[in-house]
Amino acid sequence: MASATAAWVRRRLAASGEAFSVTARNPSLLRAQLSFGAAWTAEAAFTVALGVVAFLDGGAEAVGLVAFARMAPAALFTPVGTAFADRFPRDRVLVWSCLARAAATGAAAATLLAGGPSVVVYPLAVVSTCAFRLFRPAHSALLPGLCNAPRELSSANVVRGLLDSVATLLGPLTAALLLVLSSPAAVFVTSALLSLAAAVLLLGLPYEARSRRRPQPLRRIADETVQGFQALTRYRDAGLLIGLALAQSVTQGFLYVFVVVLAIDELGMGAPGVGLLVGAVGAGAVVSSLVASAFVTGRRLAALEGIGVILWGLPLTLSGALLREPVLVGLMCVIGAGNSLVDIGLHTLPARLVPEELLARVFGVKASLSALAIAVGSFVTPLAIGLLGIRGALIVLGLIAPTLAVLAWRRLRSIDEAIAYGDQEIEVLTRINMFRTLPMPAIDELALHVDKVQLAAGQEDFHQDEHGDRFYVIADGEAEVIGNGRLVSTLRSGEGFGEIALLHDTMRTTTVRARTPLRLFTLDRRHFLSAVTDYESSGREAEALVLDRLGTFNPAH
Repeated sequence: MASATAAWVRRRLAASGEAFSVTARNPSLLRAQLSFGAAWTAEAAFTVALGVVAFLDGGAEAVGLVAFARMAPAALFTPVGTAFADRFPRDRVLVWSCLARAAATGAAAATLLAGGPSVVVYPLAVVSTCAFRLFRPAHSALLPGLCNAPRELSSANVVRGLLDSVATLLGPLTAALLLVLSSPAAVFVTSALLSLAAAVLLLGLPYEARSRRRPQPLRRIADETVQGFQALTRYRDAGLLIGLALAQSVTQGFLYVFVVVLAIDELGMGAPGVGLLVGAVGAGAVVSSLVASAFVTGRRLAALEGIGVILWGLPLTLSGALLREPVLVGLMCVIGAGNSLVDIGLHTLPARLVPEELLARVFGVKASLSALAIAVGSFVTPLAIGLLGIRGALIVLGLIAPTLAVLAWRRLRSIDEAIAYGDQEIEVLTRINMFRTLPMPAIDELALHVDKVQLAAGQEDFHQDEHGDRFYVIADGEAEVIGNGRLVSTLRSGEGFGEIALLHDTMRTTTVRARTPLRLFTLDRRHFLSAVTDYESSGREAEALVLDRLGTFNPAH
C-alpha cells in the first residue's frame, strides 16, 4: 500500500514537473509567461492602491464608483482593441498595451507625488485599465500559437495560472508593504516599472505565426469587432464557458468592495488589511495552481471551470455567516483556489473551440463583458450593503455564481467529452512530420475538418494518373504504394500519402492499395494546403517529403 502511494506521488510530481518544463524548454513561451507575470503583478498592486485612494476620498461609495468608472470604458474599448490583435502580430499589440499602462500609472504617481488633486488619478486609472484589459485577451490568443499540442497548451495555461496566482499574492502584499512604509504613489511607481518590464520581455518575440491575409481597410474594424460578439452565439460551447466566467466577474466586482469595507470598517484592519485580504486570494490561488500542475491532462477542464465558479461565490456566503478575521482570511484563500481553476479551463478551451483568426476578438469580448460585469458588481454592492447590511449582502450576492454553475453542469461535461474525442484525431495527425511542427491552433483546426475512411484489404484508395483532391493519414493498418505496376513502398500507421498531387497540382503519381484493413483520416485540398503553406516550417517538411518520394519513384523518369 505504501509503495503504491509513493508511486502515485512520484507520478504526480513528474506530471507537475512536465507542466513547468514545457515553458522552460520554449524560449518564446518563457518570455511571454514572464511578461504576463509582471503585467498582472502591476495590475494587482495598482488596484489595491487605487481602492485605498478612493476610500480615503469618499468611503465605500467612492470605491464602488471608481471601480465602475474604470471598468465601464474598458468594456467598450477592449473589443475594438482586440480586433487589432487579430490584424497585427499579437506580441506587438501586447507591447503597445504595456507601454500605455506604464505611461498612465507613471503619470498617476507623478500627480500624487507633486501634491496634485487625487481626482486627476481616476482618468489615468481608466487609461491604465483599458490598456490592461487589452493585454490578457491578446496574450490568451498568442499563447496557443507558441504551443504545438493540446497537452502543451494545457500545461502552459497551468503555468500562466500559477503566475497569475503569484501576482495576485505578491501584488497586494507589495502594495500593503508600500502603503505601510510610504504612500499610494509608491505603489503606482512600482506598477509603472513592472508594466515597462513586461513590454521589454515581449520585444522581438521569436515565434512562427500564420501568414496573415492582407488587412482590410480600417473602416472595417467595426464589422470585425462585431464578429467577436457573434462568435459567442455561433460557437455555443465557448459562449457558455465565457458566460460562466462573467458570473465569476460579477462576483469579483462584489469582492472589490467587500474587501475594503470588511478590512477598514468591519474588522478594523486598516488600509494594509485590504492588501492582506486580497493577498490571501493570491495565496489560495498559488496553492491551487501548484496542485493543478500535478493533475493537468487537458481533460475535464470545463468541469474544473464550473467548480472554480462555485468556489468564487460560496466563500462570500459563508463570510456573511462567519464574519471573523481568521475565518475571512481562510475563505479568501478558497476564492483564490477557485480563481486558478476557472482560468485553466477558460483560457485553454476557447482556443480549442474557436477559429484562430477570431481568437483575440473572442477573448476580447470576454474581457469587455468581464469589465462590465465587474463594474456592475462593484456598483450594486454598496446598494446591497445599504439594503441588506454587510452580512446579508455577502450571503445573497455570494449565491449567484454557484447557482449558475450548477445549472450548466451537464453541458460542461458534454464539452469535456467532445474535446477528449478531438484529441484522439490530433494524436494521429501529429505523427506526420509536416503537421508536428504546426502551432496548436493550426493542428486543432485541421482536426475539426478530418473525415474518416475505412478500406478492406486489397481495396485501392486512389489510382495513378487520377486527379488528387485529398490527403490521407493512416490511423491503423498498412498500405502498398504501386507505381507503373510495381511495388514502390509500404506505408504504416502514422504515415501519410497524397501530398504530391496537392502541393504540385499534378495527377496522382502512384496507386495506393490497402495491404491490410485500413482506417484512414482524410483532409480535403483546401484545409491541407492552408495548414502546410501558411507556416514556413510545415512547408519545408512537406517539400522534403515530396523530394524524398519522387527520388524513390518519379513516373516522369
